[in-house]
Amino acid sequence: MSYVLLAPEILLTVLALAVILIGLLVSDKSKNILGYISAAGLAASLLLTIGNRGGDTFFYNALVIDPLSQIFKIIFIAVSLLAVIASIHYFKDNRNQDEYYGLILLATVGMMVVASANDLLSLFVGFELASMSTYVLAGFEKKNPSSLEAALKYFIIGSLSSALMLFGMSLVYGVSGSTNIPEILAYFNTAQVSGIDILAMVFLVAGFGFKMALVPFHMWAPDTYEGSPTVVSSLLAAGSKKMGFVAAFRVLVLALVAVRADIQVVFAILAVITMTYGNVVAISQKSIKRMLAYSSIAQAGYISLAFVVMTQMSIAGGVLLALGHAFMKGGAFIAVAVVGYMVLSDNKNAKNTDDISNFAGLGKRAPITALSLFVFFLALAGIPPSAGFIGKFVLFYSVTSQAVSTASTWLLVIVVIAILNSALSIYYYARVIRYMYVLPPIGERIHEPLPYVVAILLAVIGTIGIGLYPEPVINMAMNAAKVLGV
Repeated sequence: MSYVLLAPEILLTVLALAVILIGLLVSDKSKNILGYISAAGLAASLLLTIGNRGGDTFFYNALVIDPLSQIFKIIFIAVSLLAVIASIHYFKDNRNQDEYYGLILLATVGMMVVASANDLLSLFVGFELASMSTYVLAGFEKKNPSSLEAALKYFIIGSLSSALMLFGMSLVYGVSGSTNIPEILAYFNTAQVSGIDILAMVFLVAGFGFKMALVPFHMWAPDTYEGSPTVVSSLLAAGSKKMGFVAAFRVLVLALVAVRADIQVVFAILAVITMTYGNVVAISQKSIKRMLAYSSIAQAGYISLAFVVMTQMSIAGGVLLALGHAFMKGGAFIAVAVVGYMVLSDNKNAKNTDDISNFAGLGKRAPITALSLFVFFLALAGIPPSAGFIGKFVLFYSVTSQAVSTASTWLLVIVVIAILNSALSIYYYARVIRYMYVLPPIGERIHEPLPYVVAILLAVIGTIGIGLYPEPVINMAMNAAKVLGV
């Protein structure tokens, strides 16, 4: 057992405590250095995670290092790194930067624990560490009523989802006699399906569904994403909601093998409703943050297709789309933060800084931000060459292959609905692009802050890089899917 494999988690935990301690020792004017320290630590943790090739279990089989955990850790760390880089400018004058960066680092550690969880108890602890940190982050702008409202709604709904998830876990423990996922898998491999098994599945799907923002468990997402500080919204939409997916892979696909058929039917219904509802409601939004929130809900519907057929390719497609979504959605929210900075530069008392009217002429006022947002929107719509196209292609192809091999008409219908939804999403993305490049600007060109530009360009590189050279990430995703024995 080599604890070197846990070096990324150990590094970020120590760094979070160090950042808080340093914040006590330096003046408020010097706290901006904490953003650079946090970014450097996250970059080092990302390199350590990418470099980890081994596999092992820790703490009496409570944590496992395997390809599935590693690729989701890469997602979580990459999103946190983008958020921290953008936050260097967003919170540059905030005297509470030590608490802010400490919370982001601890939230990242919690997400990483969820990715590695091999036991229901460690899974729940990871969820709560990440959730408690993000509840505070959502309400970090204490003088902004919208931020406080977002945090309160997020906390109430998040607490409800935790209760549902915990009750489902207790039922699984009651029937299997263990909280360890491999032992639960061994039990369900030989057990007959009972009513309690189905009830446990229902509560777990509800609990994970809240984390993934699937309809009808999505209620918290639009208000929380809109009211939170924009850089925090990027962390929530692109990072923390992926916890629900990796947890569902571990528990619903791997452990609850006896009820896989029921899980497939449930997720088929949830996926169709989620992607359709998200896209339809996004069309009418004037707030770009709310539009991106509903777009994120629709993307969750696409990723959920991985649970509908549960083949190695479908799981790999879901993982690929989750990875691409991290860069696309994270970068898009940071671009919206630049627009907010631009609007407040013109009028410090401006409200609704993310209104679509503020994007008029953005191509001339902030050309790097506008071009990057153009790339993110095309990628989210699934236009090649992008990470969004690769993820959707693999995912849709896997469902189509399964439909053909099993002569299943309903699977083909689901694929057609997914493709039509992707086409529908082009409308509301194109509307914003029209504002950016067709309508005249309503102000002078601005200086785009360097931290924002760096974070956005890194997200663009991730989005386009995966699209142009997908082979390494496809191999990683396929290896991750093998862990689940599908």
